[in-house]
Amino acid sequence: MSGVRRLTIYEPFRSIFYAPQFVALYGRHFAAEGLEVDVVTAGPGATTTGALIDGHAEIALGGIMRSLDVADRGGPFLVHFAEVNSRNGFFLLSREPRPHFRWNELVGKTLIGFAEAPTPWQCLLTVLRKHGVDPSAVRIERTRPLPEAIAAFRGGHGEFLETGQPFTEELIADGTAHLAVSMGEATGPVPFSSYMTTGAFLRQGRDVLVRFTRALHSAQRWMARADAKEIAAVIAPAFADVAPDIRQRAVARYLAQATWAREPIIRRGGYDYLQRILLDGGFITRAHRYEDLIDTTIAETVVGRS
Repeated sequence: MSGVRRLTIYEPFRSIFYAPQFVALYGRHFAAEGLEVDVVTAGPGATTTGALIDGHAEIALGGIMRSLDVADRGGPFLVHFAEVNSRNGFFLLSREPRPHFRWNELVGKTLIGFAEAPTPWQCLLTVLRKHGVDPSAVRIERTRPLPEAIAAFRGGHGEFLETGQPFTEELIADGTAHLAVSMGEATGPVPFSSYMTTGAFLRQGRDVLVRFTRALHSAQRWMARADAKEIAAVIAPAFADVAPDIRQRAVARYLAQATWAREPIIRRGGYDYLQRILLDGGFITRAHRYEDLIDTTIAETVVGRS
């Protein structure tokens, strides 16, 4: 193996949803591959795709939708090479208990959505249509940054809130909200988040990408054997402000619905489903080739050698 290689990764926001990244980091799977990884959370006005294009990062974590958006606007192909999340990581919360929730209960109601990324919203539109609900019949608000969205819901605004973890567990635990439905279960399997890089680094940094993907797959295999308590303990340094019981509950809920990929290969079927969601929602204007935005050769090599 080559010597220690420093590597900068950008993430769109800090989330327990990205637990595999922090298992790889704090479980020393990256270190075992000779990688010294610095994870940077994109700040205001910054994007993961922008960090790649500008050269601030060599690898970024995020949805394939980000690369589809860049390609749709005529930008460079930012290629995804390793799957992290195989399901939507968001949850639909309600102000009142709805033990037998049905999607038509959203008609005429206000739903505070997640403003920081469009994929949760696009998946919501698809699920609504699937259940015979016209999305225009629901007041979906995506104008507030996450802290303000949660504060508005706590303050009595809206009947529903779509959010991720650990906020779902915090709101349920203190009685502010009740779980209506898991969007991961409602959306079904989809390659929601993955690692991407530039075409140049895909060619020139292949050794680094193989080591990186091997570390991720090692973390994935460890997570497949671990329980929620073990995973929550390993990722704790990334979530120092989250109470241990909340962190463990968030991990347990994600584990129970098979949120995290067991291997890094991004399959064509999942890509096609995600692209259909984004086309139907009007997020992109045309279809883009799987071969242009997905590279499976590194992941296949890694999985084949495992």
